[in-house]
Amino acid sequence: MAVAPKFAAHILGSIAHPVHTLEIYLDYVCPFSAKLFKRVYNDVKPILDTRFPNKVQIVFRQQVQPWHPSSTLTHEAALAVERVDPNSFWKYSAAIFENQVDFFDVNVVNETRNATYKRLSALAAPLGVDEQQIYKLLTVPDKPVDGSYNVGNQITNDLKLHVKAARLVGVHVSPTVIFDGIVDNSISSGWDVVQWEEWLVKNVV
Repeated sequence: MAVAPKFAAHILGSIAHPVHTLEIYLDYVCPFSAKLFKRVYNDVKPILDTRFPNKVQIVFRQQVQPWHPSSTLTHEAALAVERVDPNSFWKYSAAIFENQVDFFDVNVVNETRNATYKRLSALAAPLGVDEQQIYKLLTVPDKPVDGSYNVGNQITNDLKLHVKAARLVGVHVSPTVIFDGIVDNSISSGWDVVQWEEWLVKNVV
């Protein structure tokens, strides 16, 4: 599936005409998604760059899991960072995954939604991204707007597009990996570097 230009930062690296596409559907508060992200971001991408240059395009697909109430908030935060500073999207994603426990159920249950947004915005600051800009995009007003009570925030419509995209291809769980348009259930978040290398040798032409 193509990536809309406004979400181009979801593509890791720049390949004009890739032979293959590796799409990783991840949820920021899913421990297994964190394992897969870290392996792909820290280990698989360098292997692709050195052994299979210009062959595989990696795409981050945001997979909101509604049974984790903070899932929506973390995904909105990543989209806000992408809007403010697209070059920081993957680094910010890494920061969320590194600190994901801070946004698990028991660590958000007693704070307001905007308070969680404030903590998510603060994660952008060490990357050189203006956390106040991020927070402004994420904040939900506490009064009706033009008579509407379900007003969302400035990122709501962007998130809807990602949710629709996942539904369109029938992805339900995280992590899910799609290679060249086909779900590959053989790929595991628990794979080590050797297993990834073996898979790449078999599948990348």
